[in-house]
Amino acid sequence: MCDSLGIGALPDAGLYGDKGSHTLCHVVSASRLQLPTLTRLGLGAIDGVSCLPQLAPEAVVGRLGTLSAGKDTLVGHWELMGHVMPSPFPTYPDGFPADLISRLSSAWGREIIGNRPASGTQIIEELGPRQLKSGELIVYTSADSVLQVAAHEQVVPVEELYECCRIARQLCGGEHAVARVIARPFAGEPGSFVRTERRRDFPLPPPQPLLLELLAAAGIRICAVGKIGEIYGGRGFAEQLHTADNAAGMRVIDELWETAEFDLIFANLVDFDMLYGHRNNVAGYAGALAEFDAWLGGFITQMAEAEALVITADHGCDPATPSTDHSREYVPLIIYGERIQPANLGTIEGLSFVGGAVCGLLGVDAGEQSVDVRVLLRDSLAGGSEQ
Repeated sequence: MCDSLGIGALPDAGLYGDKGSHTLCHVVSASRLQLPTLTRLGLGAIDGVSCLPQLAPEAVVGRLGTLSAGKDTLVGHWELMGHVMPSPFPTYPDGFPADLISRLSSAWGREIIGNRPASGTQIIEELGPRQLKSGELIVYTSADSVLQVAAHEQVVPVEELYECCRIARQLCGGEHAVARVIARPFAGEPGSFVRTERRRDFPLPPPQPLLLELLAAAGIRICAVGKIGEIYGGRGFAEQLHTADNAAGMRVIDELWETAEFDLIFANLVDFDMLYGHRNNVAGYAGALAEFDAWLGGFITQMAEAEALVITADHGCDPATPSTDHSREYVPLIIYGERIQPANLGTIEGLSFVGGAVCGLLGVDAGEQSVDVRVLLRDSLAGGSEQ
């Protein structure tokens, strides 16, 4: 999961203020970025990707359009595993209502400052000095459905901050059921505050059984890498490994792949979104893509014949537009492996194609979400007996 790697605005992007967004091509065009491994696999051959060479793909490729309302992390990830959101999560362009803030402050035993949409780095720079002296908690949101709580680690211990977020998760229900409550600890001195790697997400639990649980019930051992475990409420995972950044995520994938302990590794590489998309850092996004592409080139040489790799995203976060929030975009689909027959599937409606394909490749019936994997496999395997 290349978090936020959108590949062009969806038809309804204008309703979300995202008309013209294209995370991948805006980054590639602005930086003259070359992505030899992804290009070889077929990223440039996908509908709407005009910024990379259009080579004949070495993988199954396609463009996925979301059926859910909204553009939040949970919206994209949940749909990938079979749940379509009929309506978006609540957002707070004017900050959270006074009664909710009062209840949070009372439950936390600390006063609250901020309470408005803001960039995390900016609001910490602005209110961090006050928080450092007063012990108040900084609450802020964005265009996405999030309630974020920031505090200096020397003033509010991280475990206390986590507990405040657990309480907020309990209090944010009903009409205020935000998609995620996020702990945002920071450190440093005024003028040089930095957010630490101890961020933690407290999302809403998925509202219905997901394909992950179906896989687990069939005996498939799944490991979550990065924030994946939090996004799905831990459901269906045999193990969850939290990672601080892309480099750590890729390193853990390598280690897990070598042990072959799990049947499925589900990883989210968050830096694209968290560090670069939301901060409108085109150069940083380009650098992260280049690092991923270089790692990917080595990784695929280690894959055994029976193994498969799926690359996709959950939404866009175009760093080249004025907005610092997610963008309503198509996302790429790449499925690669020795047993995969290269093909361009064009545009596919629904992100759940990913979950259905994964189930099919692992020999698990996904019910209504099933994908006929015969369209993915080489002729010698299409009969199903060797899946």
